[in-house]
Amino acid sequence: MDGIKYAVFTDKSIRLLVKNQYTSNVESGSTRTEIKHWVELFFGVKVIAMNSHRLPLRGRRRRMGPIMGHTMHYRRMIITLQPGYSIPPLRKKRT
Repeated sequence: MDGIKYAVFTDKSIRLLVKNQYTSNVESGSTRTEIKHWVELFFGVKVIAMNSHRLPLRGRRRRMGPIMGHTMHYRRMIITLQPGYSIPPLRKKRT
């Protein structure tokens, strides 16, 4: 599954790591249940909460009649893990 695009590292997301919350961008068509299942399966952790929001004024411009809007290709997801679990950092393979 390619629902999770990449991890996000901003000032706020780094502060959330103390609370065992991880931030990542996911595809806008993915559901919360799919993302939760994928994170639990791939990383072997227990997810207790998930919050998501769409980022403002990003994406491609689209016109629908007289209304100009934007299409979102991703949304931001904040995943809270059960205490005692953590997602290890992924390292690049050296060739």
